[in-house]
Amino acid sequence: MSSRREEYQREQAYQRLNGSTPLPKREKKGHKKKKNKKRRRLIALVILILAIGGSIYAYQKYSNAKNAADKIYTSTKIAKSRNVSSVLNDGNPISILLLGSDDGALGRAKTGGRTDTLIVATLNPKTSSMTLVSLPRDAEVAISDHESDFPSKINSAYAYGGAATAVKTVEKYLNVPIDFYATINMGGLESLVDAVGGVDVKSPLTFSYGGASFKKDVKSHVNGKQALSYARMRYDDPLGDYGRQTRQRQIIMAVALKSTNLQNLLNQKFLNTMSSQLKTDLSFDDLTVLGTNYRKSTHHSKSDHLQGTGTMVNGEAFEIADEAEKQRITDKLRDALDLVHAETGNTLMPNAKINTTRK
Repeated sequence: MSSRREEYQREQAYQRLNGSTPLPKREKKGHKKKKNKKRRRLIALVILILAIGGSIYAYQKYSNAKNAADKIYTSTKIAKSRNVSSVLNDGNPISILLLGSDDGALGRAKTGGRTDTLIVATLNPKTSSMTLVSLPRDAEVAISDHESDFPSKINSAYAYGGAATAVKTVEKYLNVPIDFYATINMGGLESLVDAVGGVDVKSPLTFSYGGASFKKDVKSHVNGKQALSYARMRYDDPLGDYGRQTRQRQIIMAVALKSTNLQNLLNQKFLNTMSSQLKTDLSFDDLTVLGTNYRKSTHHSKSDHLQGTGTMVNGEAFEIADEAEKQRITDKLRDALDLVHAETGNTLMPNAKINTTRK
């Protein structure tokens, strides 16, 4: 009696002789689950193209994804610290400055374009790792090209000159190249969470805020309004703004991972919401490269924050990080980017060059 394998081989040979496509190989259940898990973790819109292929339907969805990417693209119009096209094409680690504004969220007054959320994210495909470092919004800096206004808070950099000024200020503060940026209105985060059907969070503490309640170490499925409440609360957190930063990272990561689910990428509502709430200088081609070469960087994530000390300066509250703490964060980010160690930055040096030397 012939084996199953022999029968399968004869069946394939017969299909080839008759001009048909050979039958696909059978997959083991465990292998199939592993593939599905990887697919859910993709971070670029262009998984849509890979998933649907060359059919007319795929082309229509490809066009929708490309249109969405084109709408969110906004160049900083500044010279990058390094050749980012070369960095991407060579598969080297990249950095993205994530900026979030709270303008109008939960009835808050508009802040004139200040970014209350600042996160430096690195993606390293070689180590399959992602590093997220939060910066305190009240960190004392000199704003790039506005050094005479020192001291200023780092969250005001965006108000001075948009993403371009925020990027240059963060670069000089830490002596770390920023390759790309992405901004989101935290009020818009509410609609993004709703567009992906809500997200799961596990609260590090028990609290109520904005009409929503959370219990310590209990996983909750939250809608957009609840997610915004979860990310916004600060004064009842024993860690203050640092605790809020942790919760904001949770929400942003949950949305990022869930938004790459194929079902959401096929959802025109999600694409429309994303187009209206996000801005970035990652082009569609850049997103394509990220989706194909950098997706494994999300497999292992590490989170950290720059720790400052609350200090009153001229009657205003600042967070001042000492040089040792700044150097620790600089070293961590430069290691994640495969760059040689270098002295941390100084925003009072307007002509300072960012060290981009690779290891």
